[in-house]
Amino acid sequence: MIEVIRTGRRKTAEIRVDEGSVSIRVPMRTSMGRIDELLHTKGEWILKKLSRQEHILPVEPRAYVSGEEFCYLGSGYRLEVQCGPFAPVKMFHGCLRVRVPGGSTHPHLVRNALVRWYKQRAYDKLNQMVEQVSHQVGVLPAKVEVRNFKARWGSCSSTGVVQFNWRIMLAPARMVEYVVVHELCHLLQHNHSKAYWREVERVMPDYRECREWFKSHGWSLHV
Repeated sequence: MIEVIRTGRRKTAEIRVDEGSVSIRVPMRTSMGRIDELLHTKGEWILKKLSRQEHILPVEPRAYVSGEEFCYLGSGYRLEVQCGPFAPVKMFHGCLRVRVPGGSTHPHLVRNALVRWYKQRAYDKLNQMVEQVSHQVGVLPAKVEVRNFKARWGSCSSTGVVQFNWRIMLAPARMVEYVVVHELCHLLQHNHSKAYWREVERVMPDYRECREWFKSHGWSLHV
C-alpha cells in the first residue's frame, strides 16, 4: 500500500521510503494518472530502498550506563554516568560525563541529558558551519533551526529558514557539511532538478559519496 499525500505546499512530487512504507507527496491537483506514472518511473528505486531497509539490522537498544559509546562528529566517546544533582553534560578526555539523580537507575534522564547536549552542540556547530558554507554557496539563510525530524536530515522553507536534524551531530564532520550544503543550495533551487545538483557539486564535488554514506549508515545515527 502506497500512501498518497496531497498538499498545497508542494510544487513537485516527492517519494519517501521509510521503515518499510512508501508515501508520495504531490501538489493538490496532481492526477492519479500522473501519480501512477511517477511511481512506475521510480519503481526500481523504491524496490531497492525497501530491500535495503529489510536487511538493516535492528538498532540495539541503549542501556545508558557507563562504558557505552556515543559518537560526536564521527568520533566515539565513552559514556560516564554519575549519580548526583543535575549538571550539564561535559566532554573531556574521550568521555561524555552525565550527572543525574539516580544515575543509571534512571536511563531516561541520562538520555534526556544527552539529547539536550547534542541539540546545543548542533545549534552551535551548524550556525558556525552555515556561516562558513553560505559564502561558498552564495546565499544567506533567514534563520537556522535545529529540529527533531524522524525521517530527514534537513529542510529549507520558501522563506529562507533552514532546519537540521540534531542527530547529524553523530555523523562525521564531512557528512554534516554535506547536509548543510544540501539545504543551502535549496535557497538557489527549491527542488532536486539537475540544476540543483549542479549547484551542490559546484560547492562539494564529492557529494555523491556523502549521499551514499547516509543511505548506508544514516539508520545508525541514534542516541
